[in-house]
Amino acid sequence: MEFSNIPNHVAIIMDGNGRWATEQGKPRIYGHKHGVDSVRSIVEAAREIKVPHLTLYAFSTENWERPKEEVSVLMNLLVRSLRGEFRKMMQNDIQLNAIGNLGNLPKAVREELEYVTQKTKNNTGMVLTLALSYGSREELVQTFRCLAEKVKRNTISLENLDESVINEHLYTRNLPDVDLLIRTSGEKRISNFLLWQIAYAELYFTDKLWPDFGKEDLHQAILNYQQRERRFGKTSQQLQS
Repeated sequence: MEFSNIPNHVAIIMDGNGRWATEQGKPRIYGHKHGVDSVRSIVEAAREIKVPHLTLYAFSTENWERPKEEVSVLMNLLVRSLRGEFRKMMQNDIQLNAIGNLGNLPKAVREELEYVTQKTKNNTGMVLTLALSYGSREELVQTFRCLAEKVKRNTISLENLDESVINEHLYTRNLPDVDLLIRTSGEKRISNFLLWQIAYAELYFTDKLWPDFGKEDLHQAILNYQQRERRFGKTSQQLQS
């Protein structure tokens, strides 16, 4: 792995907790608890190799449709994880960020998120972003509604409405575009995650279920990324010249 060619922004769809638990003969909740261990491991691994931005798809807008007991456990796990990992985030100079329709989260989760994000806001080693109650289509709809209202009020002229203006109104306004998108569990779909932001991302799919995805697996994904030619619409000859 070339440490001079580390992706600036890695995003991960953490999939497979439920199936992993089923394979162990355990309830889905068991898988989610072990999935937290993988989150800790991957955050540490990303920080070690100096990934500047890491975004984790932790809870989607569609996940609210899951059984209430499972959703409740996930929210409680989130609160406990934020409390338990806060000290490590400070020690490792990690800034916590959260994107999504955060107003839909339980009060306890919102309060814990606000506390940790405020306390870590000056950390500069890595930005860890949790996508919570997040759906990319919802994000885009809200963005376009906001922009339409600003055009209507003449705050923004239609002629000046371009990609950079749209970027400034997304949840990810303070983040760069994704360079590498990883999905675990063997599924090969995007699942409404950062649809605008992954326009030129390299996609990496692995059969590993999320609780089995570790440091070496992250290294393998980045090594695979480093072996690809990113052309951004140009030809290989243009890049070489």
